[in-house]
Amino acid sequence: MAYPGGQPGAALGAAGGVGLTYNWLGRMISSIVQSAWWKVSRAMRTVRIAMLGAGFVAEFYMQGLKDVPDQEVVVVWSRTEATARKLASRWGIPEVSTDLDHTIARDDIDLYLIALPNFLHKEVAVKLARARRHQVCTKPLGRNAREAREMLDAVQEAGVLHGYAETEVFAPAVVRAGEIIRSGGIGRVLWVRSRESHFGPHSPWFWDADLAGGGALLDMGCHCIEAARFFFGKDIQPVEVMAWGDTLYHRDKTRAEDNTLAIIRFADGGIAHLEVSWTSRGGLDLRNEIHGTHGAIFTDVTRGTSIEAFTLGSSGYVVEKGESDRGWVKPVPEEAFVYGYQAEMKHFVECVREGKTPRETYYDGYVVNVIIDAAYRSMKSRRWETISL
Repeated sequence: MAYPGGQPGAALGAAGGVGLTYNWLGRMISSIVQSAWWKVSRAMRTVRIAMLGAGFVAEFYMQGLKDVPDQEVVVVWSRTEATARKLASRWGIPEVSTDLDHTIARDDIDLYLIALPNFLHKEVAVKLARARRHQVCTKPLGRNAREAREMLDAVQEAGVLHGYAETEVFAPAVVRAGEIIRSGGIGRVLWVRSRESHFGPHSPWFWDADLAGGGALLDMGCHCIEAARFFFGKDIQPVEVMAWGDTLYHRDKTRAEDNTLAIIRFADGGIAHLEVSWTSRGGLDLRNEIHGTHGAIFTDVTRGTSIEAFTLGSSGYVVEKGESDRGWVKPVPEEAFVYGYQAEMKHFVECVREGKTPRETYYDGYVVNVIIDAAYRSMKSRRWETISL
């Protein structure tokens, strides 16, 4: 090939040296500009999402996503076409599918949201991992620690993004409590009490202990456990747990526990106390107390609402699993924000766009499952059980 002025570098005189320097600088600047443009375009691009599931959790995920910029749910998969079409129609999702393998095989999806019953989590997560697909799974991660470990191993081996969608630690009140703790406002955390209760699950499979993996402890205790880890700090390991559980009311529906109390001891001596119930009237009850050496924090997002009303007629929707819409009512405004759905969806979308590791991953879900397994052992043994991580 002929080059104007001869071969590059043939003459390294003053002019030639300057020319080469300029050529090198030009290439370097071009590379920097291209890299910067790629990063900007990546940051600006729309994250395309597949919703796996079309039931209760999927509805809350859609409510959370509606205020998250630069994302689009492009397909909803469900085992039942009518259910998928109902969600798609309500939220303007352009495609529905009942073919899971085809949905996973698509090359235009950036993130898969697993909004499915407990008994499908492992199967779907492992399939996604084998196809090297980024994924976020609702709580609990697995029905037990063994399933959760398989899911964690699969995503780690595949090298894909994995997020654990534990709403409690994304709820604004809980996040603000964490900020106060991290700033030293209440000193060292000594004791955490968390409560979650209502009068029972919304779907039949929850009542089947084999399909669900457990009862109220697994269903709701997972929230309380992760809240405690968040308040104490994940660097402080849980070491043992003592738990009681029984079926106090719903014996006609389940052989799983409908009430549980548990105490978790952490390595620094701190105590987390959780109480969960499927027999609590009046709708969802979410509360936390964090007691430290220099103060205390209290959160109550469903009973201590910013609006209260007395109505003889229907007041409309009041709160998740609410049982009455008349009389004195405390509606929860913007539940998706209050419970943490919007914040967690925003976080996971940003992590996909920016290539960041989520602050809640499958490892966190695995830890929660390990603690719950130990609590179930304690229910049977009626003694403290070691938490082995």
